[in-house]
Amino acid sequence: MRASVSIIGVLLLAVVWLGPLPALARYSFAAHMTMHMAVVAAAAPIIAFAVAGGRYDPVGRRAWVAAPLVASLIEMAIVWGWHAPALHEAARHHAWALVAEQGSFLVAGLLLWASAIGGEHAHRPARAASGIAALLFTSMHMTLLGALFTLAVRPLFQHGATVTQAAALADQQLGGAIMLIVGGASYLIGGLWLTARMLHTGRIGTVHRRESFP
Repeated sequence: MRASVSIIGVLLLAVVWLGPLPALARYSFAAHMTMHMAVVAAAAPIIAFAVAGGRYDPVGRRAWVAAPLVASLIEMAIVWGWHAPALHEAARHHAWALVAEQGSFLVAGLLLWASAIGGEHAHRPARAASGIAALLFTSMHMTLLGALFTLAVRPLFQHGATVTQAAALADQQLGGAIMLIVGGASYLIGGLWLTARMLHTGRIGTVHRRESFP
């Protein structure tokens, strides 16, 4: 089961990176944002769920290395940094920058999701609460950045002389909506799932303690 799930995540990355999206992203902010969301909000959680609790779980014996809240701050810095105009333009028009951007997105996404849901420590209340806070915080800043692109009244990036301002703005707003909906929803669902698991684990622990006493 773990292998099958991880293969799905890897295949998703292959479709995103080897398909038409990289070429489309040179001219379309929405295509670029689709790549971004597919990596951090789809492939990363799929792979993290596949390895969580297994031999390849990076959190297993080194939980201190991947504190969820620290991981969420690292991902925020990477995501917001690559959407600064200069870095964003470099990623859209230079292969080396695109590889660096997408690679950092994947590493940051895996670090966050694995730190939030991985390892036996995730079953401890304090660790689970930290993971929930990290995912919900990430959902908030993804939603905020997506809203910034969606509600902007002018294009924030250069799109070339052949693209009209109106078309560039519409494309940017579509990309922002993709980030707002997909990014916000993915991390929100992850946080709610962790909350439900923590409550369920807490109820089971309470029942076991009660049954241990006459």
